[in-house]
Amino acid sequence: AAAAAEEDEAELNLLECRVCFERYGPGGQRRPRNLPCGHVLCRGCVGALGGSERRRLECPFCRRACGSAETSDCLPLLQLLEVLGPAGGSVPSALGRSGGGAAGPAPAGLGLRLSLGGWGSLVNPTGVAACRRSGRLAVAHDGKKKIHVFGPSGSCLQRFGERGDAGNDIKYPLDVTVTSDGHVVVTDGGDRSVKAFDFEGRGVLAVREGFCLPWGLDATPESEIILTDSEAGALYRLTADFRKGKLKKCQMIRSQLISPRGVAVSQTSGAVVVIEHLKAQGLNNSSTRVKIFSAEMDLIGQMDSFGLNLIFPSKIYTTAVAFDKEGRVIVTDICSQAVICLGKPEEFPIFNPLISHGLSYPVGLTYTANNSLVVLDSGDHSIKIYSS
Repeated sequence: AAAAAEEDEAELNLLECRVCFERYGPGGQRRPRNLPCGHVLCRGCVGALGGSERRRLECPFCRRACGSAETSDCLPLLQLLEVLGPAGGSVPSALGRSGGGAAGPAPAGLGLRLSLGGWGSLVNPTGVAACRRSGRLAVAHDGKKKIHVFGPSGSCLQRFGERGDAGNDIKYPLDVTVTSDGHVVVTDGGDRSVKAFDFEGRGVLAVREGFCLPWGLDATPESEIILTDSEAGALYRLTADFRKGKLKKCQMIRSQLISPRGVAVSQTSGAVVVIEHLKAQGLNNSSTRVKIFSAEMDLIGQMDSFGLNLIFPSKIYTTAVAFDKEGRVIVTDICSQAVICLGKPEEFPIFNPLISHGLSYPVGLTYTANNSLVVLDSGDHSIKIYSS
């Protein structure tokens, strides 16, 4: 009973604004907003604390001052509200805890080797990518400098990308990838652009043409970028000479997708996998669908939450996707707080949980050159690196 009470209390704390004690909602005055210090308030309280001028406010918890323009949407809470749906189910059941962790134990040999970041170092991280040549990791998050670069040993090598109005400033990063020629490429939801930097943080290119809301991205071995546009329902291939800062071509390669976000490219076959976020129908919660395309962009497999539910006894809501070096599709599931292997495109989908313990809200996924699995956990604002 004590454990249940603790869980209820955690849920209360998570879903309520700690100033007005109203439950957060997806829109209006109840929408959760991050302050630069990392604390979260509803939009109404941000406005009230900012006073009639709405210029400056002081965090009620740590007293750090900031401007209203420095606040931003709290993506993990908004995604959690999306999973819970309008009926407002409980957090434990939405995250699959009530079944005692439905995903089975992780296969022998995949162990947590390193954990980086944490609250204060990273703020609501949204994307992670690995440089296959140098072993460096790039993480996009909502802190003061939006991109952190970590070395293979876990030390933070570089921070760059401040919020501002200069051409290469980053307002709200949604995802990040690293090209084989060593450039960090970011989707910026704040001004609906794609921005590229070198590892020192120098901006080399900003592409703004024609995107509605660029979201997920991944680099091919040839340093092309495959990119989703969530609002346009499209997939783009972007070709550029990043060293010279010149865009060569930005071509739509697929349309009529439904809110595509996460995307990954197989480094061996060139296959592309996309996660669509389907809108709720009737009383049903919203769900996700995984679509796999060949290198020629022919649809070769798809599976939605309902179909996966026939194989797996719990609702699955995927947020991130990657290919391992054998070409298998790997996804994160925020309902069971797990990382799951769905198999190769030709055997899709099998169901093999890779990590089923120790994650709270996995939103990002990548593999390093030595095949370590990197999971971005926005629940505790950390990067977790697993190896066999």
